[in-house]
Amino acid sequence: MITLRSQRLLHTQDRPLVSPHSPSSRPCLRVGKSRCCLSKQLGLSSCVKIPPSAHSRSRALSQTTYAASSPTPGPQGAFENGKQSEARQNLFNNIAPVYDQLNDVLSLGLHRVWKRTAVKWSRAQEGDATLDICCGSGDLALQLAAKVGPKGKVIGLDFAASQLKVAADKESQTPGGWLRPSIEWVEGDALELPFEDSSFDAATLGYGLRNVTDIPRCLEELSRVLKPSASVAILDFNRPMDMPTQNLQSFMLDNVVVPVATAAGVPEEYEYLKPSIAAFPTGPEQEKLALEAGFKEAIHYELMGGLMGCLVATNPDMK
Repeated sequence: MITLRSQRLLHTQDRPLVSPHSPSSRPCLRVGKSRCCLSKQLGLSSCVKIPPSAHSRSRALSQTTYAASSPTPGPQGAFENGKQSEARQNLFNNIAPVYDQLNDVLSLGLHRVWKRTAVKWSRAQEGDATLDICCGSGDLALQLAAKVGPKGKVIGLDFAASQLKVAADKESQTPGGWLRPSIEWVEGDALELPFEDSSFDAATLGYGLRNVTDIPRCLEELSRVLKPSASVAILDFNRPMDMPTQNLQSFMLDNVVVPVATAAGVPEEYEYLKPSIAAFPTGPEQEKLALEAGFKEAIHYELMGGLMGCLVATNPDMK
């Protein structure tokens, strides 16, 4: 049975199959992109038919990064203080009907590989209680459910009700329900997670950290609700530091992603990608923010030649 529970909503929303805990395992999947916003970049799509506190210093770093991309393309208010939450929430509600189709087209379906890898790196095991934050249309939550099996538990949380409706419908239409737990879909705030401390054995966050209005707070909340020694895998676009990769990413966004999104009727929503990536902390900055948020270990892996990345953060053995 599908459960849809509502909470406060305000603010927010596989490197190759190698263990991120191996010192020498630095991923480099060369082709493809993942999840909604991401997938689009790589994909080729000529013919597309798509239906119509604490850690104040680290907080200052994150907020400064966001402020750096002032007047920008995208939905009105997406980068304006006081309007960001509502504007971004509306954005993800608006793209819900075409979100999955665009992911498939723009990544040539390879977003599924990235998501499987994120689930692997979260270290979720059979019988675990798991959480997928900014769950969108539910792909990562469904993969977590397959991983933990019928004795496990999966909660998918997002601030966009339309995305959650798509996720719940997708779950009901996915075969093999007896092999996985029923997923609880929660409409809620990634900056104020409605869960007790140390509730989950593993977590994922796909293409959502970049969209929250307070990245350090989101990371603190993740550390809080994860059990000791538990890990989270955070998949998102990477903000490249070298000029050739920056230029390639910019070219793909301008000449592939936005034109395809325009054909699908959501140009502004996908114009948001480029400034949101420019405002996103780099991999080393994400590692620092995760450690300051309470994680014991944080490693950011560049994927696909530096166009994408995955932050794997692990809680201390004792909290």
